[in-house]
Amino acid sequence: MFNKFSLHTNSTVFTLLAALVMTQAVANDKSHKPESDSQQIARVMKAQFDKPDAPLKVHPVVVDGQFAVAGWMQANKGGRALLVKKKDKWTITVCGGDGLRDAKVLAQTGMGEVAAQSLASKVQAAEAKLSKTQLKQLALFQGELKIDHNNPHGEGHAQGHHRPAPHGQH
Repeated sequence: MFNKFSLHTNSTVFTLLAALVMTQAVANDKSHKPESDSQQIARVMKAQFDKPDAPLKVHPVVVDGQFAVAGWMQANKGGRALLVKKKDKWTITVCGGDGLRDAKVLAQTGMGEVAAQSLASKVQAAEAKLSKTQLKQLALFQGELKIDHNNPHGEGHAQGHHRPAPHGQH
């Protein structure tokens, strides 16, 4: 037999369970926020270069409009990547080292001089917060390597002014 107490207890338990389910649903909705540009860039780079024995660290990521420069470190290697956003998708267009901090080099990649100067200034400001060791690792990649995403195999491949760096690079 049910009495008033058991009905009240069952009602309270039901209310608590409903509240718990609603709280979990709200928490799940918050975890499905759209990715920031920085998060998208890190995901794109890790998808291409992350290795189980050598995870890719992507930092710092500097976004200025449709262009971005992302630093990367992997084991004893490092460098920077220039990315361009087209149709809400980030793609790596150039890999390099210290040249991707320089407005003149950035302008040679096809972006306008104003955009190149703005991006270079932001990269330099972000990297001013890094340690000397991190900056040294980002400088390991020698030269600039243009990534061609229009090759027949559907994958980007490098072409350009790359000089092999110590320890081999991407």
